[in-house]
Amino acid sequence: MFPQKRRTRLMAFAAAGSLLALTACSSGGGSAEANDDGEPSGEITVLTWRTDLVEDGTFDEYVETFKAKYPDVTDVKVEGLTDYEGEVKTRMNTDNYGDVLAIPGSVTPDQYGDFFEPLGSQEEIGAEYQWINDKSFEGQSYGIPVVGNVQGFVYNKRVWEEAGITEFPDTPEAFLEALQAIKDNGVEVAPLYTNYKDGWPLSQWDGWLGAVSADPDWKNKIVESDTPWTEDSDYGVVDGLIYDAVAQGLTEADPTTTNWEESKRLLGTGEVATMVLGSWAIPQMAAAAEAAGASGEDIAYAPTPVKVDGKFHSVAGGDYNLGINVNSDNKATARAWIDWFNHESGFSESQAGLSPIIDGPVPAALDSFVQEVELITLNPAPEGKESLFADIDTASGIVTTDPKFRQKSIDDARSGARTKQQIFDDLNAQWAEGRASAG
Repeated sequence: MFPQKRRTRLMAFAAAGSLLALTACSSGGGSAEANDDGEPSGEITVLTWRTDLVEDGTFDEYVETFKAKYPDVTDVKVEGLTDYEGEVKTRMNTDNYGDVLAIPGSVTPDQYGDFFEPLGSQEEIGAEYQWINDKSFEGQSYGIPVVGNVQGFVYNKRVWEEAGITEFPDTPEAFLEALQAIKDNGVEVAPLYTNYKDGWPLSQWDGWLGAVSADPDWKNKIVESDTPWTEDSDYGVVDGLIYDAVAQGLTEADPTTTNWEESKRLLGTGEVATMVLGSWAIPQMAAAAEAAGASGEDIAYAPTPVKVDGKFHSVAGGDYNLGINVNSDNKATARAWIDWFNHESGFSESQAGLSPIIDGPVPAALDSFVQEVELITLNPAPEGKESLFADIDTASGIVTTDPKFRQKSIDDARSGARTKQQIFDDLNAQWAEGRASAG
């Protein structure tokens, strides 16, 4: 079932900024009694970021269905982690980080084999699943996405229409004009909600990278550039738009008081008009609207507000990728869970997401979007350069996977401490130093 795993070695894990330095454990894949290649049996522990699905009993149903298919499985313990990235990084100081878990975003490609079991060759896994390049390294795949998302922004259609906006904005300027029209029409909280305090939603803006230029190789190109932040570049448009929206008073009055859970209700009731999130957010926002006595029909999804050659584009890609702890004593059952979850649980459909399975179904919530927008999938890094972006990013000190650099930009937009161009100049200087350091 598994190819021979790479020998684990001691190495630093995301040792930059505030990221915790972790080291891989050298104990290998488990004891002599480990169930690596047999039939699913015994018990496993699954770590998940979806605490809501743990609390509402959805995961209990998943477990019971899985056990019915594999009667020799005695238990699947599901642990929902609120601060998923932070808690998992801490636990990865030890062997104890579950059997199945979503691969944290801060694990760099060259570290996959130290923490995760290879699931098969990239060619083999790619014959069955989409979007596996992101968690592959040197021809081996270490993670499989649970759902595919398209990228754009989720909005309250009623609020936008009441402000006279009936067409998708197709330039950054048109997007800002739409937000201003919503503000002028009297939206209660904000035309655009940043979720600054929780931080991680600011990283969702990265979903626009590649769609701005309609270039599936944007990431492979910027590792060859000292100036990723320019007026018309992917990073420049995204981070420039965040800065402009804040500077023009089109976001919440006090970003330090934002609240993720509350933001879902605010969008659902129309007190907030817009949030930049992947399509995974659609069912959560619709459910929050219904729970607040509003209509889930008000929740809609739009593409990145840029047209290239007369077309909107959206990056399609995997959400969190499930991997197997390299130290697990029950890899066979862990792998069975991953395949069952993607093929039989119905998770992707329930989340209004694209199936990670090649030629899988498109949910009704995205059917019209997919018809009107050209989807692009980002190309993998060239062989031998799989970790180059992460190496430069870490060496630069920017660490684009950490929302702190965007929080600082928002701080400066509010205070006027730095202009947008000054922020771009500073980021480019850091990036150039990172390139020089990373070689």
